[in-house]
Amino acid sequence: MSALSIPSTSLADGTPFPLIGFGTSSMRGTGAVEGIAAALRSGYRLLDTAAQYGNEAAVGEALRISGIDPDEVLVTTKIAGGDQGREAARAGYLESLRRLGLPRAGLVLIHWPNPSRGLALETWRTLIDLKEEGLAQHIGVSNFRPEQTRELIDATGVVPEVNQIQLSPALQRRGTVDFHREHGIVTEAWGPLGGREGLGEQFALRRVAEKHGATPSQIALRWAVDRDIVVIPKSSDPQRQRDNASLDHIALDDADRELLTTLDLGEEAAWDSREHEEW
Repeated sequence: MSALSIPSTSLADGTPFPLIGFGTSSMRGTGAVEGIAAALRSGYRLLDTAAQYGNEAAVGEALRISGIDPDEVLVTTKIAGGDQGREAARAGYLESLRRLGLPRAGLVLIHWPNPSRGLALETWRTLIDLKEEGLAQHIGVSNFRPEQTRELIDATGVVPEVNQIQLSPALQRRGTVDFHREHGIVTEAWGPLGGREGLGEQFALRRVAEKHGATPSQIALRWAVDRDIVVIPKSSDPQRQRDNASLDHIALDDADRELLTTLDLGEEAAWDSREHEEW
């Protein structure tokens, strides 16, 4: 079976960054190891995990048994809410590396702003240090609103390379995506298949999928990739993993895009990181 051909975008420094990665939240144990290793063997080169997911050791084991050179894989992890702060973030990140069995991560993000703690800026300063020390290749944030991201930039002069946010055709987040484009930040979508929002059941999505002989999931992913937005769908099923990264046969036209625009539930339907916090 031929390896997947996955398109790339570029980070602000010109580094290629896969537009289709592999999400691992809720994947645990030996099933996670096998599923992640299968994704790597099929051609995925971007893995997304987090301290909060409790599966970094499984991700590291999958990478080891996959037979893929670790230097070819961009592993993302995230600083948990309870590890925010100048020294705590460093300690938490080093523990993540230990569990992953890696000398450094490809990308490290602040998982949530958690404004009640007031430690996002201190945590960001630590991530800047980690990159300068060579302990992290790239740094960014997750679930930050534009004003929360701007606070980090204004205080440090360092722009996050990536912001991973809840985004799908059901939550199109146009204002945030525009802010990212203005500042050279790559937008990465978690929940790109809109499961929480019942996206797969929407008539408009199914209609476009039938037109192109594709699955609703493939249409949702194609829609994002066409916007240069990174997606990280997850599946333990090897065939579905391949389907999620096999989008070349789909060419959305203006009529498709117009129809998909009608699915947007608006910014207020997304989790609000001024109020929602995770530890």
